Amino acid sequence: MANEWHDLTDLTGDREFVVTGVRLRGSGIAIEGEFDLPPLAGLRYEDQVFVGEFVRCHGSIKHMEKAFGVSYPTIKNRLNRIAAQLQLVQIDVEPTSESRDEVLDLLDRGEITAEEAAERIRR
Repeated sequence: MANEWHDLTDLTGDREFVVTGVRLRGSGIAIEGEFDLPPLAGLRYEDQVFVGEFVRCHGSIKHMEKAFGVSYPTIKNRLNRIAAQLQLVQIDVEPTSESRDEVLDLLDRGEITAEEAAERIRR
């Protein structure tokens, strides 16, 4: 399957394409229509492999340098190029409450009382 996807992404190059059918293996179920690909599927196969490895190593640039045999700037440039190709969703993150460890550190330094620490941890 990977080779087939690799061949498809080589064939289409940077041109957009639309999937017009989906068949579930072994079920006899097929759906026809026009289906947009998820953003990662629109990347070249090599970039998909790169992103997959980046996720697998939890975003470690040092690991990526070793795995691909290239320098830090090369990894960063490739990540920037890939990110520019993806229409990423902007996620607004609400401020999170203090972690238990942060509260205990404040208590340990005497910046808050035990009662304040207990209240913050309960939240």
